[in-house]
Amino acid sequence: MNDKEIVAQAALEYVKNNTIIGLGTGSTANYFIEGLAKKIKNENLHIKVVASSTISQINAIQAGLTYVSLDQIEAIDLYVDGADEILLSAGIEVLKGRGYDLIREKLLASASKQCIIIGDNSKIVTKIGDNFPIPIETSPIAWKITQKIIEEFSINCNLRKNTAGDGFAISSYGNFVLDCNFKYSDISSLSKQLSEVPGVLEHGVFLNIAHLSLIANNGEVETYKST
Repeated sequence: MNDKEIVAQAALEYVKNNTIIGLGTGSTANYFIEGLAKKIKNENLHIKVVASSTISQINAIQAGLTYVSLDQIEAIDLYVDGADEILLSAGIEVLKGRGYDLIREKLLASASKQCIIIGDNSKIVTKIGDNFPIPIETSPIAWKITQKIIEEFSINCNLRKNTAGDGFAISSYGNFVLDCNFKYSDISSLSKQLSEVPGVLEHGVFLNIAHLSLIANNGEVETYKST
């Protein structure tokens, strides 16, 4: 198994019977979905799942998991997701959003009794935004106005194109995504500033949300707790 598979298997140790589990999005999260389906079958567990994206919903249903929609729940017991970047500070800082669904991902992470971020060592950074721009989900109604405001305190801010490159990327809720780079000294202040911009619906900086982070490196998994 590669490190992504190994860390996904490690996250399965936190799965308990008679619970609702939130499923993340991405290659590492997909390994968790596959492993969860096998664990439920082998141990005859009673578990319901909710997904952070349309693609994870499809994967869950295809794997035979019992799926419930977001409007049927008020909280979840466990949320497991990967990340684009992970900073192992006292509060575990995370960057997400390469898969578009910022609102659903942060909603489920915040609603969980336990949020676990999983990844391999390549995800570790010394500063959020080191490897990827910070994604910002914005209303398509007046995205240019929102972009103009963000450009006043960003290095650059670009509207994300779709995979084919012939149109704009669209989130599950029909919104646009801005990819922006910043020069900042305090990520908490930047997070707050972004949230206060008119037209910003959500952004990819996850602060003080993850309770644990499981990191695989050369076949070994380390556990980091938020303090």
